[in-house]
Amino acid sequence: MVQIRSLVGGVAGGVMAVALMAGAQAQSLEALKQDAKSTDDVLTYGMGYNNQRYSPLKQINSRNVANMTAKWSYSLNNPQGQESQPIVFDGVMYVTTHNTTVALDPLTGKQLWKQDIELPQDVFKMACCGIVNRGAAIFDGKLFRATLDAHIIALDAKTGKQLWKSKAADYKDGQAMTGAPLIANGVVITGIAGGEYGTRGFIDGWEPATGKKLWRIYTTAAPGEKGGDTWPGDTAMKGGAPSWLTGAYDPELDLVYWGTGNGGPWNAEARKGDNLYVDSVLAIRPSTGELVWHYQFSPNDLYDYDATEVGMLVDMKINGENKKVLTQANRNGFFYVLDRTNGKLLAANPYVKVNWADKIDLTTGRPVESDVTKRIRAGGDEEVWPSVVGGKNWNPMSWNPSTGLAYANTLNMSWPYQLAKPEYKRGEWYLGVNFRGVTMPKDQPHGYLSAIDPMTGKSKWQMAWPGQPSMAGTLSTAGDLVFTGAATGEFMAVNASTGEKLWQFQTGSGIIGLPVTWSHNGKQYVSVVSGAGGVWGLLGDERMASVPAGGSVWTFEVR
Repeated sequence: MVQIRSLVGGVAGGVMAVALMAGAQAQSLEALKQDAKSTDDVLTYGMGYNNQRYSPLKQINSRNVANMTAKWSYSLNNPQGQESQPIVFDGVMYVTTHNTTVALDPLTGKQLWKQDIELPQDVFKMACCGIVNRGAAIFDGKLFRATLDAHIIALDAKTGKQLWKSKAADYKDGQAMTGAPLIANGVVITGIAGGEYGTRGFIDGWEPATGKKLWRIYTTAAPGEKGGDTWPGDTAMKGGAPSWLTGAYDPELDLVYWGTGNGGPWNAEARKGDNLYVDSVLAIRPSTGELVWHYQFSPNDLYDYDATEVGMLVDMKINGENKKVLTQANRNGFFYVLDRTNGKLLAANPYVKVNWADKIDLTTGRPVESDVTKRIRAGGDEEVWPSVVGGKNWNPMSWNPSTGLAYANTLNMSWPYQLAKPEYKRGEWYLGVNFRGVTMPKDQPHGYLSAIDPMTGKSKWQMAWPGQPSMAGTLSTAGDLVFTGAATGEFMAVNASTGEKLWQFQTGSGIIGLPVTWSHNGKQYVSVVSGAGGVWGLLGDERMASVPAGGSVWTFEVR
């Protein structure tokens, strides 16, 4: 296990200090690169740069998981939705909420330190889809996290003391930061939320020691820039393309993959054109912010089909040839496989019910819009599949290399859609549609835990969610298990090969967080954050009112 340590003071001689700092920093970067293979720590969002959320641990497995029990629980003293992924390093677990960062003993749940964040009261009306935070990043003795009022801060990982704070945007414009930062090639990388508020999205690179901004890449192309001709007039300046979730990184290619979201306003007739780089994946050099390639999933998107959940980096054999691919279960209902060296489309097939497009043209990479979409563009009122929350929402999926399947909580909902005249007002939603929520079929489940073949989009098996669909992430392990959670609070383990539910435990509130697994002294543990809320807390039906609020962290073991 490589340890990340702060390099403060105590070394005599400038040359020696610089040399030691460079050596320790290199070790830290190497530890991050090895996170997907290591088991004692969880150092990155996604449990590895590849975002696969897969662990080689198998002490807890399909044969003994029925004996799993809670080891400890910690109250976050927070009634908001809890979407954080725990970070575990060197005997400490770090968990974030929208207004606190806590360090815990991962074996006992004892609080080691807690750092509060002071937020302006009017910031909460700017949070589109829940007052949340999704986690932290760790590097060189520092813990990095973002805030709802659009700042990035660095804390001393040992004490919680704030070391620096940098402003990314003015929250009064409707921009917020909710995602976990990514450390890639020694740069702290962050995105921005606010696609519903008439903002212009961007991705930033920061210097980890000081908080100095190193670069910014805007995610809408302005007039005169490459792709600027895909926006009419100055519409790109309020064109959305938020970047609010964490990307993935391939150290061998030295490429960061970051997803972007919807255009602004949702009414795409007000911004006719492809609208680069809305609903895209961007391949970026982390040291400079250089855009190497892009792929756009939903040009001129009408439907808020964000591509912000960038997906997973997988090495797989396609037509007998080994390929480095990026796989994404897009909110638009299609499951994409891209060559991540160049962005070439390899496969795109529906994994849920889709009626807004007939197919994805593999030659052009573009969707072939259906008659439903054509009627909407002409002023019609239509029922569209999937709904505004997508075939899968922000919650990440996981991968199991043994089964060759992606495990995702998918959604089975539509929404009524009709264009309206957009009107921009600072700090208010900028939609331009007659928004009437989502429609849940009466005679079918509203969501599934799905085991998806990435090349076909077909599910080997599906476990239906009774009542409320799940907005939790999934975790896969070599123990032939998938861990996830229910909107009603049950944390559970499912057989990865068959979909059989093997174990569950009631955590007391709905789960919309991201489970992780780790080991200490050869023993495996599983941890998850519980706390109902987020987008489903806003859009869900009246049955969510019976699910108690309140955040907590849980850790489990097999005794």
